[in-house]
Amino acid sequence: MIIDFHTHIFSPAVKERKMDYVRRDPLFAQLYADPNARLATVDELIQTMDDQGVTASVVLNIGWSSPALCCESNDYIIESVARYPKKLFGFAMVDFNSPETAINELARCVKNGIRGVGEVRFSSAQLSDSREIQPILDYIIEKELIMMVHTSEPVGHSYPGKGDSTPDLLYPFIKSSPKLKLICAHWGGGMPFYFLMPEVKKALSQVYFDSAASPYLYSPGIYHQMASLVGDQKLLFGSDYPLLTPKRLLQEIESLNLPALTRERLLYTNAAALLEISE
Repeated sequence: MIIDFHTHIFSPAVKERKMDYVRRDPLFAQLYADPNARLATVDELIQTMDDQGVTASVVLNIGWSSPALCCESNDYIIESVARYPKKLFGFAMVDFNSPETAINELARCVKNGIRGVGEVRFSSAQLSDSREIQPILDYIIEKELIMMVHTSEPVGHSYPGKGDSTPDLLYPFIKSSPKLKLICAHWGGGMPFYFLMPEVKKALSQVYFDSAASPYLYSPGIYHQMASLVGDQKLLFGSDYPLLTPKRLLQEIESLNLPALTRERLLYTNAAALLEISE
């Protein structure tokens, strides 16, 4: 069994009127203004899952710039999970610049089965000093939600939406919220390499890392390295669909001769435990 912990879906309305949303939202424009940037609906995701042997997927939102756009896209994720309750787990998005509005929206989403928040893109100021967003974080912790944060590498090539959520900024944020169920996307922007420092390993002992977009970022040896650095119980399989299909990453993983237990934890067991899936 396979759980893809990092996918994105958009409603048919967003897909059909993509350029309208490009004009309305700066992050959406960064990610999808390119005519070749693909958007996928829930039905396209489900078809891909069935074709490529994926048992379940986490469907993520993006960091919209307004509460209205967050709410609109949350509605589609809630609707999608309701249509495919055994195959999908939904994550919502809120505007972290408006704590009261954000908490109200999260309360609505929790009532409708949302399991987490993400893929969050914090500003450098929010990462450096999280006091203003602390009420939102406290609510996420209280409701035992999972948070996924976008992370980026401080070196290497540039790409649309890379951002600046680098390990040096993420580290104080993680230390300040030790009870937060946190996933750092894209292998944490290289954060696991600092696990060789004992104090970092201790501070990040509850953090997970996903493989989203891995072939665009690292050579295949990253899987062995990450398992060695953070332990294979902290790894999650994520494709970043529709940027990449699960098949692309699964073929890479199959070529590595990972230990059977590591492969099982990466592809299913760790995610199932986080999502509280019972056999």
